[in-house]
Amino acid sequence: MKVAVDQDTCIGCGSCVSICSDVFQLNDEGFSNVIAQPDESNEASAREAADSCPVDAI
Repeated sequence: MKVAVDQDTCIGCGSCVSICSDVFQLNDEGFSNVIAQPDESNEASAREAADSCPVDAI
């Protein structure tokens, strides 16, 4: 699994960060960034974070 965040779509709600902080964090502008691609240990939570994005930015 490979993840990316569409910076033009992200609204900075932070739900992805709260669900999977190993993969996502908010940048200085308040929008989500991918800080590491998921591996076997956090793939399920990264998928949950993507599914929970209210604007489908992930």
